[in-house]
Amino acid sequence: MSFVHLHVHSPFSFLDGAGRLEHLVQKAADWGMPALALTDHDNLAGAVFFHAHCLKAGIKPILGGEVTLEQGNHLILLAKNAGGYANLCQILTRAHLDHPRGEPKTAKALLRQYHGDLIALSGCRKGEIPALLLKKQYQEALLKVKEYREIFGADFYLELEQTWLPGALALNRSLAQLAEVTGVPLVATNNVHYAEPGQFPVHDLLTCVRTLTCLQEVHPQRPLNQENYLKSPAEMKSLFASYPEAVTNTLVVAEKCQPVLELDARHYPEFKPPNGEPAESFLRRLVYEGAVRRYGSVKKRVRERLEHELAVINDLGYADYFLLVWDVARFARERGIRYAGRGSAADSLVSYCLYLTEVDSLKRGLLFERFMSRERGEKPDIDLDFDARYRDQVAGYVYQKYGDQHVAAVGTYNTFQARSAVRDLGKAMGFSPEECDRIAKLLPHAHADAIPALLERLPELRKNDFLKEEKYQRLFRFCGEVAGLPRFMGTHLGGLVISRLPLTRITPLQRAAKGVVVTQLDKEAAELLGLVKLDLLSLRMMSALDDTIRALSREKTGFREERIPEEDRETFQMINRGDTIGVFQLESPAQRALQKRLGASRQEDLVASLALIRPGPIKGDMVEPFIRRKQGLEEVTYLHPKLEPILKKTRGVVLFQEQVIEIAMAGAGVTPGEADRLRRVMSHSRSRQEMEELGRFFVAKAQEQGVTKSVAEQIFNYIRGYASYGFCEAHAAAFAATSYKSAYLACHYPAYYFASLLSHQPMGYYDADTL
Repeated sequence: MSFVHLHVHSPFSFLDGAGRLEHLVQKAADWGMPALALTDHDNLAGAVFFHAHCLKAGIKPILGGEVTLEQGNHLILLAKNAGGYANLCQILTRAHLDHPRGEPKTAKALLRQYHGDLIALSGCRKGEIPALLLKKQYQEALLKVKEYREIFGADFYLELEQTWLPGALALNRSLAQLAEVTGVPLVATNNVHYAEPGQFPVHDLLTCVRTLTCLQEVHPQRPLNQENYLKSPAEMKSLFASYPEAVTNTLVVAEKCQPVLELDARHYPEFKPPNGEPAESFLRRLVYEGAVRRYGSVKKRVRERLEHELAVINDLGYADYFLLVWDVARFARERGIRYAGRGSAADSLVSYCLYLTEVDSLKRGLLFERFMSRERGEKPDIDLDFDARYRDQVAGYVYQKYGDQHVAAVGTYNTFQARSAVRDLGKAMGFSPEECDRIAKLLPHAHADAIPALLERLPELRKNDFLKEEKYQRLFRFCGEVAGLPRFMGTHLGGLVISRLPLTRITPLQRAAKGVVVTQLDKEAAELLGLVKLDLLSLRMMSALDDTIRALSREKTGFREERIPEEDRETFQMINRGDTIGVFQLESPAQRALQKRLGASRQEDLVASLALIRPGPIKGDMVEPFIRRKQGLEEVTYLHPKLEPILKKTRGVVLFQEQVIEIAMAGAGVTPGEADRLRRVMSHSRSRQEMEELGRFFVAKAQEQGVTKSVAEQIFNYIRGYASYGFCEAHAAAFAATSYKSAYLACHYPAYYFASLLSHQPMGYYDADTL
């Protein structure tokens, strides 16, 4: 006999769940359960990830939530199908938006309005009916059963739990009597909050964090025992031996429910070109018109690249997306709002011809497949930086064009990292705030489960012997247990999602701290679900550049932005002196020190320097070899002649992600899309076995291209070391263009430039006094 858990909390109940989604799902699958439900508090934030884990494990995902009613009672709602899921999204949205932030409440009127295709369980001891029974208000409880039965009909169930709390046996007897009197069926649950009994201390500690108490204090919301774990079918059958129908009914409920999400569906809006022209042909026309403006004429090399990119874009069905972004950029241009594209979108010549970026990917030899490929099939992601003063105006245009029901800001989750875990858990464990702060400040920015390794590796931590005391080691073990778990919901810096359907049919909405309405899905979940994410970012440097250039255009005869020389000698002399305070991306102490040694003389050097001063390249020991070779102190060498054309511009050092792709293409003969997939797997490989299998694949493919086994192994080991460190060249090139422009203005028109910088503080590394 099997069983299905229908009341399950994950870490997305935000400090009220300690079992990771993948652990809960895998354990249910191991028990042979045909399905599993997810019922987090007042949200569906984990729904997409839960759905994906269930499909991978081969069990049915049941999506639901534990809603908080207006009087503070709880009720479990489960979606039977897509219609029920849409109704649940509507209920949760109104629960959040109609009440103060952080205090969602579901009105009975909402349940009556959106009850269709939803199953309701009476809930835990905080449910309206169990709470009345615990107070011995039997008649009132009977009336509530009839009320819920009126709303949900045959889809209302009385929920039994047996977690050995005081009064549990009597409560279940009373619920069973109500079932007998009313004909409402019983269903057994375990109000799951973690996967294993051993995770109870973590759950208890998170409860203390949530309730602002410590382990030495009593609080009514703290759990009394370790019974709320994902129990086996045999355990549940034994617990409810007196109510076998309650166990059987879990299978009945599960059978009523179907998977409700369709991953990788296309929910993005249809762009409607003028005169009813198809999106694909309108995009082609815009691209070629832009190419003529960029190049004067469209020569064979440009045409071949554009045709290749357009074929991929159209085959994958993203013409509407490119037109949507083009339309936003057009709106900004027509109003004189300064913007610049960034990220891997600059690998695309189509983006350049649509004026989404100022990086000429053809001239730079950038690979389109780093941005998009048929093999990867992922959604394109185009980021635009706008003048900070007008970013909201641009976002307002998107809301106006597509409607408030179809646009919202992207949610994000603040997760436990090393420092935050030490502070939050330490306080809950009874350490003083000063003690927690002292330890947290010793730690670098790192994952919470990396603390033990950091204590061994970093000299500044090894010398602090007090950290080896058992009480601190216990704290660090708990930090490892909560590493990466969501702490609270926030707002993505500039991301908007746009949907063809009303968003509340796809995701609940809620209000973030700044009053912005956000999705309960983060960026990754939104993309998995097929929503378009548009990154409209706010950059104060755009404001400063715009003010400077407008003032110079008014007051300096002959000054034109387009006449700024590409490689101004005086500007590079200033950069080489390290006089770059206030210069975009070149003002940090590390960058200034690098520029004094690098001797940059062209924009290509700035692109390299922006990629070098990153954690990855520094850890990967790329900085010193590059500088020595630039200064002529070390010979530039290549492992194989095939690598010279790829690595020549970076003096034989693998610096960019695009180079890893090109090396895989040249060395192993794989397609560009396959090469990028190879790079991604190498970057995120989590086991030695996985990396060894990848190595065997690469070497075999390289040998087919005539490369000897020993050289192929050398090349693989070479790029393996850099795959996770390499920086996106297109992104570096996009930022370098802004860096150079700001450096030129700082060099030749310092009064104008720094006056503009001071007008847009705070920004950058330094305060107004330093500037």
